[in-house]
Amino acid sequence: MKLTGNKILITGGSRGIGLAMAERFLQMGNQVIVTGRNAFALNSLAKQLPALEVYLCDLTKTDDIQALIRHIQHQHSDLNILINNAGVQFNYHIPEQPNVTHWVYEEMETNLIAPILLTNGLLPVLERNPNCAIVNVTSALAFVPKQSAPIYAVTKSGLHTYTQVLRYQLEDRMKVFELIPSLVDTAMTEDNEGMKISPETLVDEFMRGLKKDMYEINIGKVKLLRLLHRLAPTVALRMMRFK
Repeated sequence: MKLTGNKILITGGSRGIGLAMAERFLQMGNQVIVTGRNAFALNSLAKQLPALEVYLCDLTKTDDIQALIRHIQHQHSDLNILINNAGVQFNYHIPEQPNVTHWVYEEMETNLIAPILLTNGLLPVLERNPNCAIVNVTSALAFVPKQSAPIYAVTKSGLHTYTQVLRYQLEDRMKVFELIPSLVDTAMTEDNEGMKISPETLVDEFMRGLKKDMYEINIGKVKLLRLLHRLAPTVALRMMRFK
């Protein structure tokens, strides 16, 4: 992949991993658009990074997704990279939380349905441009789930499978990457006491993998976890269960 001179859309780009990606891509001479659903955060970010375009979009709303697709089609027809990064995670135990309808829908819509709809809607735009690619951000929990995040693990597992199928179907047409982070120090993981890497460290590894066309970019301890899962799956499952 060529890492300069691109136009890139990053969902969930107002903080955490998405923001770290946006800042790095800007530094490398790319045009970047980020989405988020917090207007105050986006406006603050636009003041800090004038070169960045921000777009208010709630990915749990189909109308917002369709409006974003139309905006890209009409205003950014030279878009060549889509990064489906936005994600939410709710931790709960099913027997103790009989009414989880809102959480289930928010996680499914944000983590799985939105990337699928955005990808389908933006494929014609991406394919018209050189150096085109899709990056889906999943998780180690796509392979080895933890007990307290049932729906999050389901959505990331589904996105992993979708990414694999998309790579098959778009072979010789565009590159399809999967970024698989280890535990990253973001607002979503602030209650997790495990060893975390910084978003900047993640982006360092991500850029190296992207440049080398590594279609599954395993970050940090994910490399070891996936190896362990292949060799001793019971051990890997037990190790991750209460993370």
